[in-house]
Amino acid sequence: MTKTARVQFVIKTLETLFPEVPIPLDHKDPYSLLVAVLLSAQSTDARVNTITPLLFEKADNPYDMVTLSVEEIREIIKPIGLSPMKSKGIYGLSKIIIEQHGGKVPDSFEALEALPGVGHKTASVVMSQAFGVPAFPVDTHIHRMMYRWNLSTGKNVAQTERDAKRLFPKKLWNKLHLQIIYYARKYSPARGWKIEEDIITSTIGRKSLL
Repeated sequence: MTKTARVQFVIKTLETLFPEVPIPLDHKDPYSLLVAVLLSAQSTDARVNTITPLLFEKADNPYDMVTLSVEEIREIIKPIGLSPMKSKGIYGLSKIIIEQHGGKVPDSFEALEALPGVGHKTASVVMSQAFGVPAFPVDTHIHRMMYRWNLSTGKNVAQTERDAKRLFPKKLWNKLHLQIIYYARKYSPARGWKIEEDIITSTIGRKSLL
């Protein structure tokens, strides 16, 4: 099967399996999404979704967030992990959003990536899911699937993102990256993986994995 055929098979199968893909992190606006994505680093969406209601009950906007201390934020988010770094990031980005962006989350990659604790992947999620700008955020699930499907070398997430953007139509990026995440979690996990249940990989995957 050619690479073009593999790509089309992936698109068609994902659309059949996951025609609707809700954003896995609970949020109500760009700010709450930004905070939730920052919290999700090295954690699960499910765990983040149990903590954000507690945090947002106290502060669901940058103005209220800066009335809390870094230590207060840390105490709330401690169950998620990496709370010292994440609490500083949440406080710091809230302060900058107020001082430099009029209290609104900026809608450019450059401005987002300049915020404390916000890397390219977090900025990509916010740009795609909050502002509808085509982006292809690559997390561990997408990185794994692109390698298993022989669509990327798997050397690093930056290369995986470049390969994904090159192979998949731009108009599909925002939905497709979510479809791949849902697929990876259900059919192709990192641990407890059963190749016979992995529809796409068993059809088009690397021979070394089959």
